Amino acid sequence: MYPMLTLLLSLVILNYLVESLIKILNYRHGKKPLHPTLANLYSESEYRRSIEYSEANFKLSLANSTYSILIMVAALAFGVFGSLDEYVRGLVNSEILIALLFFAILGLVSDLLDLPFDLYGTFVVEARFGFNKTSAKTFILDKIKGYLLGGLIGGGLLALIIFIYQETGSAFWLLGWLLLSLFSLVMFMFGTTLILPLFNKLKPLEEGELKEEILNYCKQEGYSIGRLFVMDASKRSSKANAFFAGLGKSKTIVLFDTLIEKLGTREIMAVLAHEIGHYKKKHTLFGFALSTLQSLAIFAVLGWALQFPELSNALGSDIKSFHLSILAFFIIFSPLSFALELVTNGISRRNEYEADQFAKKTYDGEPLKSGLIKITTDSLANLSPHPLAVKIYASHPPLLERLNALK
Repeated sequence: MYPMLTLLLSLVILNYLVESLIKILNYRHGKKPLHPTLANLYSESEYRRSIEYSEANFKLSLANSTYSILIMVAALAFGVFGSLDEYVRGLVNSEILIALLFFAILGLVSDLLDLPFDLYGTFVVEARFGFNKTSAKTFILDKIKGYLLGGLIGGGLLALIIFIYQETGSAFWLLGWLLLSLFSLVMFMFGTTLILPLFNKLKPLEEGELKEEILNYCKQEGYSIGRLFVMDASKRSSKANAFFAGLGKSKTIVLFDTLIEKLGTREIMAVLAHEIGHYKKKHTLFGFALSTLQSLAIFAVLGWALQFPELSNALGSDIKSFHLSILAFFIIFSPLSFALELVTNGISRRNEYEADQFAKKTYDGEPLKSGLIKITTDSLANLSPHPLAVKIYASHPPLLERLNALK
């Protein structure tokens, strides 16, 4: 067995064990008695439902990850990726086409293997607890659209990156990073209006009390409203949310129709003030800049790693290839990715606190607190997540900590 293959197998198994341990700790911690501040947020029956919901998701997630790791270990151990590469090379000659076909087959097979868990999660778990609104037609159309977008956008980007690699050699990492950064900037600024409408309807907020309140608040804060949409999130789920995207004239705020249905005007305004706080505090700009710098570091390391044929050899091929080397590289990169996630989620949680304080200062903290409570409890969220799970995986602070910070 290649030393590199041993490393890949070890990292895949280690990553699974660490994630599983954290899932178990988080599930068990969520069953502990609630903090006094949160104890009255759920009735006894609703609290039992939240525990049952957490348990159902925990079991599904653990089963899915165990199933995935068994397939991945078998694929690595028996050289499935190398065999797939050999099969694809028998169909086409161009290295670009070989890579595109390789990843297309790999992506399709991977998605089909995960399909039973997607179906069970959507139509059994989410439906059992009253959240699922996705019809079979919507589910199928989402899959088809996802495949088409993945093929057109993902395939197009991959083809360009491989072309750059073939033509520039040692300069690949810098030019590839510039291409990806440019694409990310376009998606960051215009993705909401270019891609999201393919899956959901976006319509301007109707005239009325809420819109008038929003316009008055934005005028007070000197905030150019940009685009404000309501999204038909209720076609898939009953859970409520809102988000902010874009920069400058492209900035967009999207309110879920479920948010408008479940929250009062002042609560929606407080949530909106929170989202505007992210813009005013330049969280979105900083997040994009940080992501761009991280991708620069990844491309630099990737450019160096691609010179080693051992990456392709470890996946069962005697031919040094771009696509196999990238696949092996990102398996090796997983521990560093874990560390980066730790940092970025820590920054994200800090930003959430700052946006909460902005909303409290410029609007009102009380409706923000009640809005957060409604959004969290309505989705039967775990009110007592394990601190380790929060630190590693949570982009938002737990409800208790946000309520305490707003006092």
